[in-house]
Amino acid sequence: MNSANTDRAVITVCLAPPDFDDWVQVRALILDAFAYMDARINPPSSALRLTSSSMQADAARGALLLAYRINDLVGCVFAQAKGDAFYIGKLAVRPDLQGAGIGRKLVEAARDEARRRSLTMLELQTRIELTENHATFARMGFVKTGETAHEGFERPTSITMRARV
Repeated sequence: MNSANTDRAVITVCLAPPDFDDWVQVRALILDAFAYMDARINPPSSALRLTSSSMQADAARGALLLAYRINDLVGCVFAQAKGDAFYIGKLAVRPDLQGAGIGRKLVEAARDEARRRSLTMLELQTRIELTENHATFARMGFVKTGETAHEGFERPTSITMRARV
């Protein structure tokens, strides 16, 4: 578990328990955190297609890390092994708490989980248009390792970034 002070309340990050079932709240958090991208990225975020079943399956294939302030869900990230890396996706922090270190705590918890699984790297993708995200992840030790294009696009739509565990 990792914790940090935010608004005088401790942030706790933990693995979702096997019986976790509050997928409606996780989806709402992700959609709220990703809403600012809607007018900026093309194609639209895959977050719009999340369902309770798809999130439950993603968590079962790897891990779902949850950040709480007292009993309020304030952040999350899904992760799963991909070669030598722990691939992190759908990193979301409640918009009114962004910039308070919760995302960093989630990434550190993912690093801890990657170590526990004997993986040497963290990997993520971020949309090409979201340059502020590139900078944020760079400050956490991530470096750009490639570009990808979504199906039907000839131009890069995402960059891949990796960081040592």
